[in-house]
Amino acid sequence: MAFLSDIEIAQNCVLEPIGKIADKIGLSDDDIEFYGKYKAKVDYVKVLKNNTKKGKLVLVTAITPTPAGEGKTTTTIGLADGLKRLDKKVVVALREPSLGPVFGIKGGAAGGGYAQVVPMEDINLHFTGDFHAIGAANNLLAAMLDNHIYQGNALNIDPRRITWKRCVDMNDRQLRFVTDGLGGRVNGVPREDGFDITVASEIMAVFCLANDIDDLKQRLSNIVVAYTYDEKPVTAGDLKAVGAMTALLKDALKPNLVQTLEGTPAFVHGGPFANIAHGCNSVIATKLAMSLSDYAITEAGFGADLGAEKFLDIKCRSAALKPDAVVVVATVRALKMHGGKLKTELGTEDLSALKQGLPNLLRHVKNIKDVYKLPCVVAVNRFPTDTDNEIDLVIKECKKLGVNVALSTVWAEGGKGGIALAEEVVRLVNEKNDFTFSYESDLSIADKIKAVVTKVYGGDGVNILPQAQKQIDTLTKLGYGNLPICIAKTQYSFSDDPTKLGAPDNFTVTVKNVKVSAGAGFIVVLTGDIMTMPGLPKVPSAEKIDVDASGKITGLF
Repeated sequence: MAFLSDIEIAQNCVLEPIGKIADKIGLSDDDIEFYGKYKAKVDYVKVLKNNTKKGKLVLVTAITPTPAGEGKTTTTIGLADGLKRLDKKVVVALREPSLGPVFGIKGGAAGGGYAQVVPMEDINLHFTGDFHAIGAANNLLAAMLDNHIYQGNALNIDPRRITWKRCVDMNDRQLRFVTDGLGGRVNGVPREDGFDITVASEIMAVFCLANDIDDLKQRLSNIVVAYTYDEKPVTAGDLKAVGAMTALLKDALKPNLVQTLEGTPAFVHGGPFANIAHGCNSVIATKLAMSLSDYAITEAGFGADLGAEKFLDIKCRSAALKPDAVVVVATVRALKMHGGKLKTELGTEDLSALKQGLPNLLRHVKNIKDVYKLPCVVAVNRFPTDTDNEIDLVIKECKKLGVNVALSTVWAEGGKGGIALAEEVVRLVNEKNDFTFSYESDLSIADKIKAVVTKVYGGDGVNILPQAQKQIDTLTKLGYGNLPICIAKTQYSFSDDPTKLGAPDNFTVTVKNVKVSAGAGFIVVLTGDIMTMPGLPKVPSAEKIDVDASGKITGLF
């Protein structure tokens, strides 16, 4: 039997006009701006003003990722479609895919199988131009910074202490470290520079955490781009760049409305990485989804130690959000990899490997329940090779923590395969919860890092290198010590070592660098070998993508 690819499934779907999708959640043509037949931007200011209700907020997260895959976005979409089949008013809120992973290893990122958001080609590529606007705003600030120095440097900026980088939304290792301003005086001031991928930029984080235009402008104004010769921070506000940057971002700030394969309304907006940035879609889109539905289903990137931790400790703190339930997605295949099984051997039953890998899932679940004090369900994204014995073992171990397991077959069956999960979510959101952050804002920067490492990662503590400690001391003196932290680390382990699978213990996390993202409102803590500009793999996904004479795209996923 031949299986259709994700893009073939999406292209065979008959989409509803976007005006009809808008009508399902009470939006009129006057509330939206049409971007063709199947995409629209929403006038969030008007809609939020007229819709003050708050639907239930459900976060979908996952175990520590492996090459075997977990299907978090697919489960998020399938859960929303499952709730719709239960006649619930539901909206899904997702991140926009980055061109880096699309053309790199991962391929498309709009769900999979029969649980996708569409039009998937548009969403995975240029979409409505949001990322281009974010990149333009970032690079405008970089240009104004270098121009200020070239034109006389009235702010006394030390070119050796410029912290702002240019960005491009592509995996391009060649741009990590560059020297620019070469070619003589008329071509600028020579200095060492570099590029971040757009989704790791502070503008992306600011964009996704802003509540409205005024909040966006204030956050942009606070961005620290450099330090003076006497070690004072220089901001985008000091460079008078904020108005022009906001002009580039004002339309992008409006959430994008699309639909799932089953016609469930979906907001796809913003897309910061979770191992580098905070890994959540925009606050505006989340609040819009809550105001227009009884159930707002959203996700956070990578495993719960990264995306969920940042969603809960950064986004919820900043936007005063309180989740009602959390779904932790797992696959038997990935758990067996955490238990030491090779990727080529995952199709056969192995209860021993599964038992060895299960602590990874259980630590994530325990964190949600005991650290953040939120109701939780485990969604097992079932594969045909999973045996009943393996599924029973997962159910048995989760029940010891007081957590139910729901089997999900949304990849193959769409919303029908998500009904059991949807029913458990409906039950969970009505439970009272005592949502708590993993640390309080008044802790020192070092104590906040230690809290996340010990409470969430399961480590023994932190090793802060002398240079990082100096940076912490400086940021504390400058008044940034009360900000939450955003730890950048590998997504492949609870630790900062990607080879430590499962649920490692007896480890410390080494902090190499600490910097402030004052616009986003958090302290970035760099660990391990994390880079803010990825590179393409030996065989990039871009090699498989093509377009025929009619304009039909193939190979996207």
